[in-house]
Amino acid sequence: MAVPKRKKSKSRIRMRKRSHRHAAIAVSPCPACGAPRRPHRVCPACGAYRGRPVVSVDTEA
Repeated sequence: MAVPKRKKSKSRIRMRKRSHRHAAIAVSPCPACGAPRRPHRVCPACGAYRGRPVVSVDTEA
């Protein structure tokens, strides 16, 4: 069975794990109201998707 001759340093381990990070969540402004929203999803502020209202949103005061 193959066994490593030397211990891997912390920097080498971290260099390998650096590519396992999650990408930042993409956020774009809603074209209807300008609130930040994720792409291809209904806007949580106004309930619009692709320029038309899809979901009614209750505003709680």
